Amino acid sequence: MPIQRFEENINGKPYLIEVLPVASDKWRAQIVRACGGPTALMPFYGNTPDEAARQLSRWLSLAHRQHTNPV
Repeated sequence: MPIQRFEENINGKPYLIEVLPVASDKWRAQIVRACGGPTALMPFYGNTPDEAARQLSRWLSLAHRQHTNPV
C-alpha cells in the first residue's frame, strides 16, 4: 500500500501530513518536516487514510488556534 500525503493549511500555517498503512485496516498519520523526516509529534490512527489525516488535522487546529483575550 502506498504512502498518502495531504497538504493542509491550519490556522494560517502549511502542514504536510503523511499517512502510512500499519495493518490492512489501520493507517497512521504524522506531520512531515520540510526536510522530509517525521516530527516527534505522536501519530494519529484511523481505519482509512482520510480518517487518520482528519484526526491529526483536527488536533492541530485545536492545539494551534489563536486565543483572543476578552477586553
